[in-house]
Amino acid sequence: MVHRLRRFAADHWVMAIGLLVLLYLFVPIAVVAAMSFRDAGRNAPYTLQNYRFTWDHWAHPFGTAGIGDAFWTSIAIALISTLVATILGTLMSFALARHRFRGRAATNTLIFLPMATPEIVMGSSLLALFVASGVQLGFWTIVIAHVMFCLSFVVVTVKARLAGLDPRLQEAAMDLYANETQTFLRVTLPLVMPGIVAAALLSFSLSFDDFIVTNFNSGTVVTFPMFVWGASQRGIPPQINVIGTAMFVISFLIVLIGQLPRLRRKA
Repeated sequence: MVHRLRRFAADHWVMAIGLLVLLYLFVPIAVVAAMSFRDAGRNAPYTLQNYRFTWDHWAHPFGTAGIGDAFWTSIAIALISTLVATILGTLMSFALARHRFRGRAATNTLIFLPMATPEIVMGSSLLALFVASGVQLGFWTIVIAHVMFCLSFVVVTVKARLAGLDPRLQEAAMDLYANETQTFLRVTLPLVMPGIVAAALLSFSLSFDDFIVTNFNSGTVVTFPMFVWGASQRGIPPQINVIGTAMFVISFLIVLIGQLPRLRRKA
């Protein structure tokens, strides 16, 4: 019996540690979800004794003044930034993965710099650039800033997908008399699309979540993370927990839906 227990522990200790790490990561999310159903004042202590369940906060997720405008501003910025960064990053990924040109190695190195640079450095640098250029800080300066740091993540993600692409599939399409456009649209693009979608989702999350770079270049525009930061100094309204929980659930469902085709193929 002891031998079996030791053998079981030896075979599954890595999985056990992984589950504990996942539990550690999801505990704050579970707390946010629980607080979204909590019927109490924003300054009340977070104890089980004063916890009362309610649906009122979910019925009025934008009940706090200013939270709706901040949320939709962040959504608009994230959508525009994601669209631009995904298009530019995908084109750059194809250029870096499929072509040999002078400066290719230096370009690959420069791509990683925005990912490795501290956000406070990027934010302050962009602020100095906008101020020196006489650009009015606001919605579009935030979009420009978000495109800059999202671009690197898109290039890295899509390029990794292209690196794992079997070139024989495209060669087979050409052997079957498909021209370059048909091969790209019917073979290459569908195979690369999971990487492009993953890069777009990552860009959207990074843009919606960003605070440091946005705080430097926002001017008078208030995004959702900036609203949360300002509200935390007075007491977190429960609607913030509602929106945070809803965004997590939506993201989880998108990932789950994306995995369904692969699960069906395995079945």
